[in-house]
Amino acid sequence: MMKMKLTAEQQALLDGEEGEVMAKVMKTLVMYGECFGADKMLPVSSKKGHLVTSFGISMMKAVFELMDELIAAGVVSAQEFTVDPRPLDKNVPSSFLQDIVFKIMYSKQADYEVQLEQMGLISDDAFTCTCYMDEVGNTPQEGEILSWAESSAVVYANSVLGARCNRNSGIIEMFGSIAAFVPHFGLLTDEGRKATWIIEVDTKEKPEAQVLGSAIGMAVMEDVPYIKGLSKWLGTELNGQAKDYLKDMGAATASNGAVGLFHVEDLTPEARSQGEDLIAEGAQTIRIDDEELARVKAAYPVMWKNKDAVPKLCFVGCPHLSLRQLHEWTRNLSERLDKGKVKIPTVFTTAPAVAQKFKQTADYMRLQDMGVVVSSICPLMYMNNPLCGKMPVITNSNKLRTYTSSRYCSDAEVLEAIVKGGL
Repeated sequence: MMKMKLTAEQQALLDGEEGEVMAKVMKTLVMYGECFGADKMLPVSSKKGHLVTSFGISMMKAVFELMDELIAAGVVSAQEFTVDPRPLDKNVPSSFLQDIVFKIMYSKQADYEVQLEQMGLISDDAFTCTCYMDEVGNTPQEGEILSWAESSAVVYANSVLGARCNRNSGIIEMFGSIAAFVPHFGLLTDEGRKATWIIEVDTKEKPEAQVLGSAIGMAVMEDVPYIKGLSKWLGTELNGQAKDYLKDMGAATASNGAVGLFHVEDLTPEARSQGEDLIAEGAQTIRIDDEELARVKAAYPVMWKNKDAVPKLCFVGCPHLSLRQLHEWTRNLSERLDKGKVKIPTVFTTAPAVAQKFKQTADYMRLQDMGVVVSSICPLMYMNNPLCGKMPVITNSNKLRTYTSSRYCSDAEVLEAIVKGGL
């Protein structure tokens, strides 16, 4: 017996008023919601959606068949959407054998992108994990209800923008965009957005965003933390620098744990408006200092066969870099190299729309002169190639470090490595 209370419109969809395929979509959403105790459905109020499944990997046959069924029935997204980055870019360094494996792995990429266009993809340059960047144009407003799955985008939208979204799966997020309804539970509820952990950041130096996020994620897992002490380093204004920091910190909380929402005292929207009323009764408190961050970082495994190998590739930007970060990296690298070239092949990743804007600046030419590739690839999908997985690759991304064999280095360590040619 159904536990969720549906409106007349929602019940009609479930009963097949708009066809059998739409009824299946609605039934799936209802079953999903009831698994988590949802009491009702909420309308998706964001203007645009986002899909996490951007890659035409040959083993996803069931997804391609599902897309065909939806398209044939005219059951497409009720909102235009962006999608995660493409898995391939011919400009990113790779060997002849790696290219062969890529061609086999992602043999359905072109066909899948046609399906995405038919489902409602905004444009052929809408491939990025940072769809919320101003240049991309898919920035949710505070309080809007979303149907997303990309973990780094979900935690950013919830935390930095104050929108509301659960950590969904790829297919569930698509179904929510199709039906224009999502189940009401978890991070869509006021109670579910309360913090059950208080994180006291007590460091003598500004903590590395990626390592702090890692420490928080591993401590709280899927729970909501209320973070104190960051205003000392970030201030109380959500400017570009603070947003970039929270983007990278949040991605680490979501990948090293399963955080979908964090609050930062005096900075993020709900923390500014509600303060400590956001903290649930009985919340646990942990303190993170410089020693704890050093311990967390030292515990990261080095998965290279030869741990002393010279890195063959470096990825900077997972999630994709902002325009401000691209300029900052260019400036820092230029100061160190003084007209030379990087000693390790290096790729800076960013959204296509951000790359287009960056390429109109003198800094882009400087990066090219220094031998750095600017790409909109998904580094994680690149590293999933078994041949790439055997390469000694370094990165400043804790997300990429977590899901692949790449080795984490701080921003300063990355800069040192690519300038000198080794760790």
